[in-house]
Amino acid sequence: MADTGLVAFSHIQLRPDPSRTVIRPFNVEYPGAFKVDGHPRAGRVIDRVLSLTPDELHVERRRVTVSLDERHRDVDDLLLHRFDEVMTVLHDPRTIDRDQRLLIGAYLSEEYSFEAAALFNPSMVLAPDQTAAPADGLRFILSLRGIGEGHVSSVTFRTGSWSASAGFMVDPVSPTAVPPRIEPGDQGASDGGPTRLRCGGSRDLSETVLFPILPSQRQGIEDMRLVRFENDGEIEYFGTYTAFSGSETRCELLRAEDFQNFEMQPMRGSVAGTKGMALFPRKIAGRYAMIGRQDNENIWYLTSDDLLTWEGGTKIVAPKWPWEYIQMGNCGSPIEIDEGWLVLTHGVGSVRNYCIGACLLDKHDPTRLLARMTDPLIVPSPKERDGYVPNVVYSCGGIVHGRTLLLPFGVADNFASFATVEVGRLLAAMA
Repeated sequence: MADTGLVAFSHIQLRPDPSRTVIRPFNVEYPGAFKVDGHPRAGRVIDRVLSLTPDELHVERRRVTVSLDERHRDVDDLLLHRFDEVMTVLHDPRTIDRDQRLLIGAYLSEEYSFEAAALFNPSMVLAPDQTAAPADGLRFILSLRGIGEGHVSSVTFRTGSWSASAGFMVDPVSPTAVPPRIEPGDQGASDGGPTRLRCGGSRDLSETVLFPILPSQRQGIEDMRLVRFENDGEIEYFGTYTAFSGSETRCELLRAEDFQNFEMQPMRGSVAGTKGMALFPRKIAGRYAMIGRQDNENIWYLTSDDLLTWEGGTKIVAPKWPWEYIQMGNCGSPIEIDEGWLVLTHGVGSVRNYCIGACLLDKHDPTRLLARMTDPLIVPSPKERDGYVPNVVYSCGGIVHGRTLLLPFGVADNFASFATVEVGRLLAAMA
């Protein structure tokens, strides 16, 4: 990245790995004109599998095992669960033996490379368990946006540590990825209720992948902004993200109960159909607070009596400098420091260049802008400007430890890296 003099860059880069795949549902259906009531295409596939002779069934069953067992765990369990999902939807009462069930589950599943094209736009929070943290640092959890076939976005995770002496360290990534399990009756977000995802099969967090499961997310779960939320001494982890159906966007809320079980729920209100909302890490004057960019140009401040309903808002930061003339937005949840609320921002300038900046809001009244950077903090480097989307640096959230800002960021919508900034120098660069 281009050096603005305030930032120390890490040598670590997190790049997409096409070999990391997850087994997910493969849904088949006829085009509208060819649909016949009572004869779904999946049923025809099942009939074909059931027509195999015992020898043919054995050969196909072995082929599936050899293909999937080398990089997936508990494959039989995954395929049997997929079979049960399909038969529940079809209301098919037939008695089918185990090998046939496994093969039907395989035909109606696919191996998906969830970060084949890109791995970027990270968000960082303090890990719940700090027992293994370095003496002069902390443990963190990182969410990232992976892009695979069809430009579909999923959420994947990493864990790691930072210390003043050693810098950033990212834990080794498991070669295995585990799909979430949605139990019957838990898929409710399409009608406003929660959808619960169980990821207990993951042995470490890097194995967990949250891929689109609802119609609202068909084209992707984008730009998760994680936040460690404190309420009356209780700590919860939330994430706001953009659900994209392919034609419409809406903001949804992830509750990460223990980073093994998750709950997704759509937001409501006039602002719910926008992108880039980020939750404050605590209530302000007794109300939940959020920043957003619902007009796609300015940063807004919103409050609500509940986590899901968001209306109106107050415009608090507008484009002022050339590097943000097109639009501004947040780069994650506000960070509370002694001087106020530190908000990392993105500005879009000429030739659609995305830069990262920062501003400071009043701690008691966040509608008051106290100071802002006149020049960007991080700008696209001429050496690394090319990628899935050129001329972009972007973050979905950092944290402050002591007086050091720890900032993960994406480059060219392609890969992710890390930087640190001394908070006092950052504030001194504001006007």
